[in-house]
Amino acid sequence: MSPGIDSGRLDDPGAIEEADPGGMLRQVASSAAQLREARLLAAEAGIDALAEDGRPRAIVVTGMGGSGISGDVLAAVCGPGCAVPVVTVRGYHLPGWVGAADLVIAVSCSGATEETLVVAAEAARRGCRLLFVGGADSPLAELAERNRGLFVPVRSVGQPRATLWGLTVPLLLAARTLKLLDLPDEVLESAAGRLEDVAHRCRPGSEPFVNPAKRIALDLMGDVPLVWGTSPLAGTAAYRFCCQLNENAKYPGVWGELPESGHNQVVAFDGYFASRRGGGADDPDDFFRDRVDDAEHGLHLVVLRDTEEHPQVARRREVTGELARARGIAVTEISAEGGHPLERIATMIALSDYITVYLAIALGADPTPVSAIQELKARIVDI
Repeated sequence: MSPGIDSGRLDDPGAIEEADPGGMLRQVASSAAQLREARLLAAEAGIDALAEDGRPRAIVVTGMGGSGISGDVLAAVCGPGCAVPVVTVRGYHLPGWVGAADLVIAVSCSGATEETLVVAAEAARRGCRLLFVGGADSPLAELAERNRGLFVPVRSVGQPRATLWGLTVPLLLAARTLKLLDLPDEVLESAAGRLEDVAHRCRPGSEPFVNPAKRIALDLMGDVPLVWGTSPLAGTAAYRFCCQLNENAKYPGVWGELPESGHNQVVAFDGYFASRRGGGADDPDDFFRDRVDDAEHGLHLVVLRDTEEHPQVARRREVTGELARARGIAVTEISAEGGHPLERIATMIALSDYITVYLAIALGADPTPVSAIQELKARIVDI
């Protein structure tokens, strides 16, 4: 049974631990260790051998959920100037144009994801270059062995979504080997150090007024988050933020990226959910009145702010914030830290991971289980 909504729960490290029986906070805190371990495992697997066949025409990453996001992070860190396209496939179908000139990377934390195995097998049939990343002694590992594909094992820390860096680092190192990404070892270690710094700032024993993740989680309670990134890199972090809101906090979230969000989602500033803020206990139509105390709630704009923004996007960000505040919509900004794209996306993702776990705890939701996903899988007839 859910312990119920209690924002005061975040003041007590003991209450936090009790509300997190699956240890999701510990899983999130392992990010730096994952990065370092994945670097070693990829090297031991022979990731440098990918360079022997030269640069591929394209990189196609296939994966689902917490594994599939690794392809998005790869594309974001490589950036729009990458010499080859990086595409993520979520589903059962490998695009028709993919062939022997392309590198297909199948990512599955368990090594048994149905959709990923289907696409990986099709890639093998087409003679694609293969890199598989996932659980050891799994169907994915067996598929790699049968087709002479390179396999990098991953040690899951619990949930696939919490094993992001263990799953993603082999892809980044593959891109480095193929000379598609400038990623010195020093940057990898710097990114690990930044992940440790975020973990320290967001530790359970840190009070909400100094803990940025607790503070933002409390600010978001009851609101409908619009999470917008100010660059393709930050847009990927925004998508991840909303996925974590869904899975950790069992909470909705709408993600977007400027400037595109300024051509559609911004109109929601004048709509139903924006008008909920200020409805109060006397408003019979107040959607949130019986859900989170009698406080004012409505839309909440969360801006993931990259350190590298197009000048016009920076201006759009400023004006968008002004428009939101003028309508009584709360605005929260989260800034990337560091210079390298890996450092910047790592810091944004790390903070949002903590925010969503603390939001779950404050709302009385166990952040670890994904019961609806398991029920969905159980009720689907095998194809």
